[in-house]
Amino acid sequence: MATTADMRSGLIIKVDGSLYTVIEFGQNKTARAAAKVWAKLKGVDNTRTIEQTWNSGETIYPVRVEKKAYQYLYKDDTGYSFMDQETFEQITVAESMVDAPQFLKDGQEVMVSINGETELPMAVELPDKVVLLVTYSEPGMKGDTATKTLKPATVETGATVNVPLFVNEGELIKINAKTGEYVERVKS
Repeated sequence: MATTADMRSGLIIKVDGSLYTVIEFGQNKTARAAAKVWAKLKGVDNTRTIEQTWNSGETIYPVRVEKKAYQYLYKDDTGYSFMDQETFEQITVAESMVDAPQFLKDGQEVMVSINGETELPMAVELPDKVVLLVTYSEPGMKGDTATKTLKPATVETGATVNVPLFVNEGELIKINAKTGEYVERVKS
């Protein structure tokens, strides 16, 4: 158990029997009344986003979470399969638990958040930046580097990313997995 003073972004807490991640939080102080702590919460085991308010010092119920490195294996009808890199045990999770499934590549290392109480996976996080091969892109013109014009390109996972005009088919690019935006070309 903890109090609202222990609130921080990324903390996973139990509210009304469901698990939520704290996205942002703050404190409201008024001259006459006691301080209130508010938090914007995103569902871990559901798709809801809610706002919750507590009196300052009130008890909250954080959940112990372990993060372990797993390797992405494949996707089938049951979901996405991952393998623990230490014990070689395999787990399968639903697509809704995967941070950015469109950028998952076979053999890629990801971090899986596991509930410390139930030992069940709660979320799958990709690295901040992923390197992928451009499999299709319209050819760029020589000298098209001065403007910030973007064109669509398909990467090896099948996702479409907007890239600058000078990026061509067969090149490796770095993509921000959180936003889906092009970062830079990678020299092979």
